[in-house]
Amino acid sequence: MIRTIIIDDEPNNIEALKQLLQKYCPLIELAGVAENIRTGQALILNTQPDLVFLDIEMPFGNAFELLNNLSPVNFEIIFVTAFDNYAINAIKYSALDYLLKPVNIKELQAAVQKAVERIKTKNITSKIDALLFNLSVSKPVLQKVALPTLDGLVFVNINELVWLEARGSYTFVYMQDQQKIMVSRTLKEFEDILPFENFSRVHQSYIINHSFIKKYNRGRGGTIEMEDGTTIEVSMRKKDEFLSKFK
Repeated sequence: MIRTIIIDDEPNNIEALKQLLQKYCPLIELAGVAENIRTGQALILNTQPDLVFLDIEMPFGNAFELLNNLSPVNFEIIFVTAFDNYAINAIKYSALDYLLKPVNIKELQAAVQKAVERIKTKNITSKIDALLFNLSVSKPVLQKVALPTLDGLVFVNINELVWLEARGSYTFVYMQDQQKIMVSRTLKEFEDILPFENFSRVHQSYIINHSFIKKYNRGRGGTIEMEDGTTIEVSMRKKDEFLSKFK
């Protein structure tokens, strides 16, 4: 059983989530609920949960202040929020899970299953450190991304990603230092979180970092020469969108 607590300032949301967990997530053992950051912190310290469902905006501070106070964090987290904004991107970058209110049953089950699988690992502190780092930057451009690999998580600065290549449900990430990292995340997931102004999906199989483009060669779709010597095809469908970024 997974010892779990819920921290949310809306009693109706707590009750709805409790019922969903009881009905659809049999591995969850609810150890308590709290309605603000202060009581939530005390509940975490008293119950030592395996998993916390955590709202973001609450009285007496937000979820990120709570995590900063508790560092190092040794429990899994699923954020539950009504806001789809900059904080959500920071959560995605850090390989943490979130659910948007109202909670979808299938998304809840999937998030719980992933949390159960990860509880045996010890990298949650690294995820939280990356999350808080991204949230601390003064401009809304996230700095560090967690790459889920077969061995765990690799945390890298996004400005060191040169290009990315789709291989089925995996992605190969090519780094500035010549590393090639196989990541258990689809290219579409990277497309959703990498900053649009710095990265382009130029083909079904490729995303490139504009900072490492050496040359664009004209053609039906054209090709891009990267600074590491790689030549990448641009699809006809992506050509106009890509070139428009440089006008």
